[in-house]
Amino acid sequence: MNLRYFFELIVLAALWGASFLFMRVAVPEFGPIWLIAWRVLLAGLVLLPVLIHQGLLADLQKNAKALLVVGIFNSALPFLGFAYATTILTGGFTSILNATVPLFGVLLVLLGINKEKLSSAQIGGFLLGFTGVGILLGWHTSTSNPHFWLAVLASLTAALLYAISANYIKRRLVGVSSVVIAVGSQLAATLVFIPLLPFSLPAALPSLKAILALVALAVFSTALAYLMYFRLIRMLGAARAVTVTYMIPLFAMIWGTLLLHEPITWDMIVGCVVILAGTALANGIFRNWKKNQYPINKL
Repeated sequence: MNLRYFFELIVLAALWGASFLFMRVAVPEFGPIWLIAWRVLLAGLVLLPVLIHQGLLADLQKNAKALLVVGIFNSALPFLGFAYATTILTGGFTSILNATVPLFGVLLVLLGINKEKLSSAQIGGFLLGFTGVGILLGWHTSTSNPHFWLAVLASLTAALLYAISANYIKRRLVGVSSVVIAVGSQLAATLVFIPLLPFSLPAALPSLKAILALVALAVFSTALAYLMYFRLIRMLGAARAVTVTYMIPLFAMIWGTLLLHEPITWDMIVGCVVILAGTALANGIFRNWKKNQYPINKL
């Protein structure tokens, strides 16, 4: 791999890992609904000029219904789930649960929703990955707190929705530009939150620190990250670009420790390693690296 592209993968992982940091900073003041509403709106507006410049506005209108579905299930609900989770869990812990997205993709195959064949190694990887989730949750000192379990449920539900959305995108938006999907899904997600905004007003005007965290979340960890990810898919292929998934928890834990003084515990380290190892096996990352045929998962 060209050193330049490897550096871009590192930067992308750092940006996506930082999203959990930004949510941790901003969500206590904005609240989950207002935070994510602003996130998707700003990200969509930042990406919209790119779409217009590429002459893809007609494609946006043509696929409006499918993009609304993607906006709900691949942006609005998962973003909201993770935003809520970060009110209870550390950014690093939440990011590890986010890494289960490919495992849920395998689960859809096992349930017959996604018609693919799985090898014994992939099934073993699936079981190993969720064993890692069990390790992560079973060793945690806060498991007696019901809010802890609600946050975990919100995170795992968000990961499941990402997997379902990826399957939907492959079926309904084949051949549609990734820029169209990114812009359409963010703007469609904004529509979901508009009716909810009057009932979830922040208790006070957010501080400058929270506002800057929101802007960074929308512009850098959403809009810019999407553009970088889709560019890397074109340059490297999906097999290599998707390996960014395995670096996100590392950066999320690093940012949380350095800037928010969040602890990195043994359950997080062991659970993360087991989950990522199982995910790699379940999705055939080792087998498909050279073939460059690794399936694209939305992050």
